[in-house]
Amino acid sequence: MLTIGAFARAARLSPKALRLYDELGLLRPAAVDADSGYRYYDPGQLGRARLVAWLRRLGMPLDRIRSTCELSGAAAAKAVTAYMAELEAELEARGRLAGFLTDYLTGKGTPMSEHAPALGLRFAARSAIGKVRETDQDFAYAGSTLLAVADGAGPGGDRAAAAAVEVFRGLTGGTDLLRPLEGGTDLLRALEGGVRDAERAVRALPSAGEERPITTLTALVWSGSRIGVAHVGDSRAYLLRGGELSRLTDDHTYVQQLVDAGELAAADLPAHPQRPLLVRALGAGGEADLSLRTALPGDRYLLCTDGVWTTVPDLAGALRAGADPEATVTRLVDEAYAAGAPDNVACVVADVVPV
Repeated sequence: MLTIGAFARAARLSPKALRLYDELGLLRPAAVDADSGYRYYDPGQLGRARLVAWLRRLGMPLDRIRSTCELSGAAAAKAVTAYMAELEAELEARGRLAGFLTDYLTGKGTPMSEHAPALGLRFAARSAIGKVRETDQDFAYAGSTLLAVADGAGPGGDRAAAAAVEVFRGLTGGTDLLRPLEGGTDLLRALEGGVRDAERAVRALPSAGEERPITTLTALVWSGSRIGVAHVGDSRAYLLRGGELSRLTDDHTYVQQLVDAGELAAADLPAHPQRPLLVRALGAGGEADLSLRTALPGDRYLLCTDGVWTTVPDLAGALRAGADPEATVTRLVDEAYAAGAPDNVACVVADVVPV
């Protein structure tokens, strides 16, 4: 076993970086002294330590680093290639915009409205009760400025899901209200306000004794070429770009915490008996994850509740099939039913297209 200092020198990292990797669940020490709290590492962990450091130097988000490190060599290489393709596509799009802005600001170009690339969404949403549940507590919504799914729980869970999405519908106004928020800061502020209002709306619903309605919420707000993501709970958002599917959200569940701590294999998560146990939800003071993304033509987004991602065996295959959003959501629901549909089912599929 190596002390943290010796391991840091061997990995060409700092002890501070190793402590950060431990806190984030990217690289746990092999042992921790119960009295001093001092960390010890196995020499066999050097490879993972270097991989994490290299991926961070690429700028890969921490959630993707975690999932990439769990892959085999070939699969991890494919994940890195897919990430670099995303970076290159974004850089190319920004380069085109920078060139246009240079011409425009120096008087060489025509008015901005004549050449600025216009993108929009082609979308579809669908929900179904499933084969087992007696009530449908899932909610799916798709519009020109908002994509959202919510999964309610407890008495009045259906009303909680609908209330949360309705708040975000009010935020976007069902129009191009958020297009001036292109800079990012205003969009994040709008998302923060939406989450606060959704929390209040859910808490205002009637409860049954001490049991209160709660809901997950995964919402994508469209603002020009920016997409703001607000997420709490275990519904999910995915992005299909260049044929590669990546997950945009982390599950806020007890079982996901076990995976992050290295106590459970990610492949065993869907079948774990405590998988539905939420640690964050609207109506229970759950903090939401907020992020911004740049949209590119050809992107395909999937939002779905756990009734979809736990039952559909090949999400990537369904999204890559080339069908339009309406046919794709129908296929996803049909596949969930073919797998038994033990839970409610809700999903949204949206394509980024020139308009």
